[in-house]
Amino acid sequence: MFRNFKTVSRILYGRGGFAQLDQLTEEVRDDRLEGVAFVVDDVFKDIPVADRLPLRERDAVLWVNVDQEPSTETVDALATEIRARRMNPPAAVVGLGGGSVLDIAKAVSVMLTNPGSSADYQGWDLVRNPSVYHIGVPTLSGTGAEVSRTAVLIGPVRKLGINSDHSVFDQILLDPDLTITVPGEQWFYTGMDCYIHCVESLSGTYLNAFSRAYGEKSLELCREVFHGPRGPGSDEKLMIASLHGGMSIAYSQVGVCHALSYGLSYVLGLHHGIGNCVAFNCLEEFYPEGVAEFRDMCGKHGIVLPRGLVENLEESRLDRMTGIALSLDPLWENALGDNWRDRMPESRVRELYRRM
Repeated sequence: MFRNFKTVSRILYGRGGFAQLDQLTEEVRDDRLEGVAFVVDDVFKDIPVADRLPLRERDAVLWVNVDQEPSTETVDALATEIRARRMNPPAAVVGLGGGSVLDIAKAVSVMLTNPGSSADYQGWDLVRNPSVYHIGVPTLSGTGAEVSRTAVLIGPVRKLGINSDHSVFDQILLDPDLTITVPGEQWFYTGMDCYIHCVESLSGTYLNAFSRAYGEKSLELCREVFHGPRGPGSDEKLMIASLHGGMSIAYSQVGVCHALSYGLSYVLGLHHGIGNCVAFNCLEEFYPEGVAEFRDMCGKHGIVLPRGLVENLEESRLDRMTGIALSLDPLWENALGDNWRDRMPESRVRELYRRM
């Protein structure tokens, strides 16, 4: 049976488009509802982006710090704070930041209309009630969080996304001007998330014409961006590559790299982009051409990956890492097929981790 998946219904794209956020929020405000909750990366506290938020009297700005991976604890605390402000529910939730902030905003919008903890919804299609209207404004390009149905969170026992049609943004605002000041290494690591999305999607068993069309275009744009120096126009190309990369896995999936990266993030606290790069660099047996090209792009941009992160790790922590990776069945099935458990026993996963 084919899956009838949900996509972002409204997209505003263009340089300077951030100035129209007021218009987008005004369209969903209602005198019978409370204000808008802005979930914003705290790196913007002291720079002009924060000053440009279209705030009204009943609105709230919720600053979030994503030095660590986003967690279910953070999401639950934000949802509780919004309710305490008597915004029940707000007219909209707006996420402004990179992929982690966008995932937090998606999860908060879900938790404002569903009971319990966000940890209860880590998995596939567990959310029952529609979320609050939510708008995504990415300030980094690469994760695909702006178009995906997944809000990836560190929970009490694992790193896993809230994977639901109710997580998908109702509106996204794509303004390349918001990404031009991103530091070089962060720009590279986040962009590589997009590149790896495409490599895994295009080589997976779930591949079809729909995901191939988006994945191939995204990969083409990534190559244009990362085979040369960061220059004029690269911010626009990477923003559209991120959009297409996220769409490429809507009818497909990621693979070995992302499964292993989830374990790295949970146990070692690596940010998602860096974790993907560390893992991908050791996976030439699965993605030989992709890894070779990735290493070439690292060299061109002066990226030196951390090494030896796992080789001396305690057995108990390696066990935890391995268990988290192997719990992501769809990722392994896409990469290796129906019999993936025969091809990827625990001992092999542990050996792959030891290379990192």
